Amino acid sequence: MAILILLSTTSFTIQKHFCGDFLIDSAVFTALEKCSKEPCSGDAKDTSIAKPDCCNDVVDLVEGQDVVTTKNYDDLEYEQQVFLFAFTQSYFQLYEYLPTQVIPHQNYTPPTLVTDVQVSHQVFLI
Repeated sequence: MAILILLSTTSFTIQKHFCGDFLIDSAVFTALEKCSKEPCSGDAKDTSIAKPDCCNDVVDLVEGQDVVTTKNYDDLEYEQQVFLFAFTQSYFQLYEYLPTQVIPHQNYTPPTLVTDVQVSHQVFLI
């Protein structure tokens, strides 16, 4: 839930660089890679008239929420309260609760070994 609130309140920008109709680069947290400064089309000899640049940058701003509101159970309408109650009851009734079983040897401690039987009989697994 905390991650959802963090992501919904965070705002960021998406930058896109187009040369003509082609997408050259897009960036979210880094700088854009610009295309070369070559003229897009037309004669480069005619410098008296300034031609518009065919490359453009598009910036999309994704804004997060400024105020996070919480709703109380009493703020919901009656039909929503009935649905929420019925949903939770049906969800919890899916699970069958098993009775606790008594384990007879739970508190049993084995006797302490006085001597190691394998060493005394010299029986080893190889």
